[in-house]
Amino acid sequence: MAVVVNSGAGSALGADPVHALREALPEAQVVGYEGDGDLLALLESAAEAASILGVAGGDGSLNAGAGVAHRHGLPLMVVPAGTLNHFCRDLGVESMADAVKALEQGEIGAVDLACIDGRPFLNTASFGSYVELVDARERLENRIGKWPAMMVALVGVLHRGVPIEVELDGKRRRIWMAFVGNCRYHPSGFAPSWRARLDDGQLDIRVVDADEPWARGRLILALITGRLGRCRVYEQRCAPELRVRSLGGPMRLALDGETFSGGEAFVVSKFDRRLEVYAPFRD
Repeated sequence: MAVVVNSGAGSALGADPVHALREALPEAQVVGYEGDGDLLALLESAAEAASILGVAGGDGSLNAGAGVAHRHGLPLMVVPAGTLNHFCRDLGVESMADAVKALEQGEIGAVDLACIDGRPFLNTASFGSYVELVDARERLENRIGKWPAMMVALVGVLHRGVPIEVELDGKRRRIWMAFVGNCRYHPSGFAPSWRARLDDGQLDIRVVDADEPWARGRLILALITGRLGRCRVYEQRCAPELRVRSLGGPMRLALDGETFSGGEAFVVSKFDRRLEVYAPFRD
């Protein structure tokens, strides 16, 4: 077994996460990553010599490890060592002890792995202004709470933002933002935060339309009055695939905390083969 530890991802494992994991897994090869060099190359090297790949870090590190483990056909052990740890939380892996216990007891299950423009993601992908919206909300929520922060952030993003022109599944649209979750997220609206299942085969697609008259005002009023689900500018649905074509040139895309330059046309979908993960799965 090989475990790659992103020591700079967060403080969840204490001052020396490499030492902590070497003590917990004395027969594993535990390698620290300090932020210098290529994390993917380190993960690839670890996977080539392993039958199990472990990753300790935040959602970005785990996402990178998931892609490598999936390519090599290896099961993945995930250790929450970041700030938010969304994937580990939805798996029920709250600590290093949970991860080690699942490994030792052979508790393993299969979860969906999604991809956008060919890149895998465990949690969410987005395009348009959604990335800016989430960043603005997170800067405010510790001071004023999540829902007030979301409304303040949304007003700011819509005030400054410029709609993008795209084709979604062949239909021409002008939108401000699009969120795509790997499996169905809860609750509905603009603050999706958790998943009951990680193997439902669906993408959670949420779009803010820019074509409706008075779209900005309609959306803000719907948020304030709690009527977002019936707002004409907000669309939420689940589907196994989303085909996107940009009408304004290549777009910036985001997945699990990473932004990158995407193509003019791409697909968001699920890999046919699921990812095996050690976690306290229950029937």
